[in-house]
Amino acid sequence: MEYNLADLFESIADTVPDREALVYLDHPGTGAERRLTYAELDRAANRLAHHLRGQGVGPGQHVGLHLYNGVEYLQTLYACLKIRAVPVNVNYRYVADELAYLYRDADLVALVYDAEFTERVAAALPRAARLRHLVRVGTPPAGVAGPHLVPVPLADAEAAGSPERGFGPRSGDDRIVIYTGGTTGMPKGVVWRHEDLFFSGMGGGAPTGEPVGHPAELAERVAAGGDGLAFFPAPPLMHGTSTLTAFIAFHFGQKVVLHRKFTPEDVLRTVARERVTSVSLVGDAMLRPLVDALGGPLKGTDCSSLFSVSSSGAILSETVRDQFAALVPGALLLNNFGSSESGFNGTATEDSGPDKGFRLRVNSRTAVVDPATHEPVAAGGTGRIALRGHVPLGYYNDPQKTAETFFEADGDRWVLLGDMATVDAEGIVTVLGRGSQCINSGGEKIYPEEVEQALKAHPDVYDALVAGVPDERWGSRVAAVVQLRAGSAPLDLAGVQDHCRTRLAGYKIPRAVVFTDRIRRSPSGKADYRWAKAVAAAGGES
Repeated sequence: MEYNLADLFESIADTVPDREALVYLDHPGTGAERRLTYAELDRAANRLAHHLRGQGVGPGQHVGLHLYNGVEYLQTLYACLKIRAVPVNVNYRYVADELAYLYRDADLVALVYDAEFTERVAAALPRAARLRHLVRVGTPPAGVAGPHLVPVPLADAEAAGSPERGFGPRSGDDRIVIYTGGTTGMPKGVVWRHEDLFFSGMGGGAPTGEPVGHPAELAERVAAGGDGLAFFPAPPLMHGTSTLTAFIAFHFGQKVVLHRKFTPEDVLRTVARERVTSVSLVGDAMLRPLVDALGGPLKGTDCSSLFSVSSSGAILSETVRDQFAALVPGALLLNNFGSSESGFNGTATEDSGPDKGFRLRVNSRTAVVDPATHEPVAAGGTGRIALRGHVPLGYYNDPQKTAETFFEADGDRWVLLGDMATVDAEGIVTVLGRGSQCINSGGEKIYPEEVEQALKAHPDVYDALVAGVPDERWGSRVAAVVQLRAGSAPLDLAGVQDHCRTRLAGYKIPRAVVFTDRIRRSPSGKADYRWAKAVAAAGGES
């Protein structure tokens, strides 16, 4: 057995076959749910795997997962891994043109999709010549024309597929592709080997402890320990954070809890009902609605089972963290740092905040390097965060971007992230923000995340994004797009500036503000800086 994700899952399923693996609540509170043991999830994945293999899907070929959260997502994921096919996440918010680009760029040969997306799939499919097989989950809306390829309903695919295994040997060199939209540009597919993703994205079977020394040790640890933990990935599984959370839970032999979509009230009810111990989410966009619900209509909900709430992909602000901690004092709040290109890099220190920035205690494989020379910067210097060792192979179908982002030094493979940072004498890294979003105003560099943290500390600000807009004198000036809390007092540019002066240097203070009914973010809570820049540039108080 190798560090292959299908092999590892099967070893867990054989060790604790009757243990509950997955709880899916389509409409929490209505009684609609599915519960699968490890053996049942394994058999469901086997059935779909045999169907895909029967349609000619083989090792190394790419299969798209165009799905909401649900049993079918994880079933399809493991079905692909079992036959050594490559699962590819598809952003379900994409419209037809974006889907056509991704289908083509990823060289998809098969697609498993939710029936709700039938119209968009049908519009994109003619522009994806290699995509030749469809599996549809659910029933399409009435009156919507289907794609020119006739899809196979998932129920039929399952009925025809054997529940047994019999797939042959696999390798730690098998691949997964994680498409990431980032904050600018077209989506890029990050190519991971199973073994590399297991160690960098999942902690080698022990995210906060000692990684396993050999593949069989994962099941041995599960056999030696009990169950009782419940992991709840709140963001969409189409984003790497949630999928990795599910993998980690399975590698512990524990339960994964899923909702089709994020609804804060339903999340809290499920935390209480399923005795959830760990919730993963993305930033204030998800934690703040939970805080509002706990302080309002769901006040008194039993969240005593919660051990940890972790955020990846966006920073939890100090203000929202404090509010949640007051409501759920027993839960550990973690600002984790990582990316689709690096997996997990480290966790923020407890003294992170608007005054000190996002301070990160990184793992031994993470460094701050000069982007030109790739040499580590001296204490006090500024560079880009980089990770060595178990890193991706590169970007799929993009040799130029791969050459810009991945390099070799001293016998190690490295990935150079887009985040700028400084490092102190103790090795603590302070993340400044994405270099691509850095605002250069009169020669001073301003990172949006720092200003956003200050803005969200205002009691009337619900959410905020910051971007640079053209300025005749300074080249660029700081502009804020702000969503106020419902029922809050009116706020103007002067009020925003007065608040920020207590937390930021003068040159970082917003010179313009646009108030909006809603900040646009991805389903996982990531910032849409292209939108913010366009809104800020269109006007507002200045």
